[in-house]
Amino acid sequence: MNIVTSLKRGVLLVRVEGELDMHVATEFRETVDHALELSGVKHVLFNLEAVKFIDSSGLGVLLGRYKKISGLGGIMSATQIQPQVLQIFELSGLLKIIKLYHSEKEALECL
Repeated sequence: MNIVTSLKRGVLLVRVEGELDMHVATEFRETVDHALELSGVKHVLFNLEAVKFIDSSGLGVLLGRYKKISGLGGIMSATQIQPQVLQIFELSGLLKIIKLYHSEKEALECL
């Protein structure tokens, strides 16, 4: 898995590539938490275009980041989710708490 974080318009942008499963969940959590601490922002946008699979561990990390971000008064959103990952988001109920956007540009304009 590859994780790249950057700041754009006061939003932490997290681009993820690969499988988000139990083998990388800890690394994913630590990377996002570290970037949140360093940036001081409260809104996060996950670009999941290159994520082909997510399991319950990956969902758990996203849910934990949601709790952290919402506790700061921020918004957690995602963009470009592959159909197979979107289906898992739907089944897990994650779409009820994460705002989806079609593109990074659209999300950054709204956040």
